[in-house]
Parts: sequence; structure tokens; C-alpha cells
Amino acid sequence: MVVRIRLSRFGNKHQPFYNIVVAQARSARDSKPLEVIGTFNPVPQRPTGLSDEEARAARAYKDISLDRSRAKYWLGVGAQPSDGVWRLLHLAGLIEAKKVSSN
Repeated sequence: MVVRIRLSRFGNKHQPFYNIVVAQARSARDSKPLEVIGTFNPVPQRPTGLSDEEARAARAYKDISLDRSRAKYWLGVGAQPSDGVWRLLHLAGLIEAKKVSSN
């Protein structure tokens, strides 16, 4: 029984939104997962509640929300992250960057 941590897509056309889920490796992308451990919004968002000058100067960000303790647990019991989730977990500081072979 291989368990993977991967992204499950939600949202409308041209407005993607992803749940970071733990699911069986052979299950469909949008099937019911074992657990939802976070969310990822890849559409850059501007910070809110700022003055006009501050809003223009502020950088847009991609929103990542992750339950770090549950992610650590699933990685500890052998769940394999997908490539996209590997990058997100590296940004969160939970795992090392994936090594790319130079062949």
C-alpha cells in the first residue's frame, strides 16, 4: 500500500486552487483522500489592508497553508511526496531539495 502526498485540484477554469492531500498512489486525483494537510493557491495575491503606495510596492505572493506536524508524521511513516509537493515541502523547510542528476 503506497501512500503519496500530492495536489488535488479545485477551483474554476483559469483559477486553480489545490488541496495538499495524503492519498493512495493508485487512486484518482480528485477522489476522497486519507487526509487533507494543507492548501496551495498558485495565483499570485497582493497583500490586503495596505495603503495605495504600499500596495503598489508590495510583492505578490502565492499562498501556502500547511499543517507541519501532520506533514512530518506522514513523511515519517513513509509517504512519498509528488514533485510539486516536494518543492512546497522544501519551501516550508520540512525536507531537503530534490537532487537532479546531470546526465
